[in-house]
Amino acid sequence: MNAPLLALLLAVASPAAEPVRVAAAASLKSALDEVGPAFEARRPGRTVVVSYGASGSLLAQLRQGAPFDLFLSADAEYPAAAHAEGLTDGPPRAYARGRLALWARHDSPFDPARGLGSLRGSGVRRLAIANPRHAPYGRAAEAALRASGAWEAVRSKLLLGENVAQAAHFAYQGAADAGLFALATALSPAMADAGRHAVVDAALHPPLVHAGAVLARAPQREAARALLEFLVSAEGRAILGRHGYAAAP
Repeated sequence: MNAPLLALLLAVASPAAEPVRVAAAASLKSALDEVGPAFEARRPGRTVVVSYGASGSLLAQLRQGAPFDLFLSADAEYPAAAHAEGLTDGPPRAYARGRLALWARHDSPFDPARGLGSLRGSGVRRLAIANPRHAPYGRAAEAALRASGAWEAVRSKLLLGENVAQAAHFAYQGAADAGLFALATALSPAMADAGRHAVVDAALHPPLVHAGAVLARAPQREAARALLEFLVSAEGRAILGRHGYAAAP
């Protein structure tokens, strides 16, 4: 048998590598939709499979033994907690900084350019945010609303999403007149086409430092490390930057 034919047969017979399974904050979806294929192109035969949710909810799943290789949170606190509990292979690593955006449909009576303070007398009936109990962007939204003086006016009008994606969906569908969530989500093609946004002053809320960690029981530990390294590489940072993220501090 000639060498090229033997190599072909071995390639066909070789099982595909197991995917890298990632538990990621919902706000990362648009960015990871680009990161995944870029990483796969560098590692032929390797695939990335992502499950999205609120960062706190994902940590709860990890505590229950969910079979993930990499945890990408929308903050640094949840990965730090996972590390303290022995769930990670090492300390978390910051990979990006996020921003908040105020978003409204084109047909909404509310104009995001007027800012958070204008929510006090805007006639907004519903404002969609992620649940602050387990979503970092929800906590940042609450902090920004308090700092802007709009919290008391809107707290009874809040429509809480389980995560950023659900909060954005409420605003996108018109169930809320406006939404306050991740800039990356506001920049996604569907949201950009359907509405307009304004970036919230970062001084109004604690920094949204995103961190990730490889899981201690990760079957694909080496590939998970490589994916986290890719996120902080020049190519990874460029992709994240296109989706509204700044470089990690």
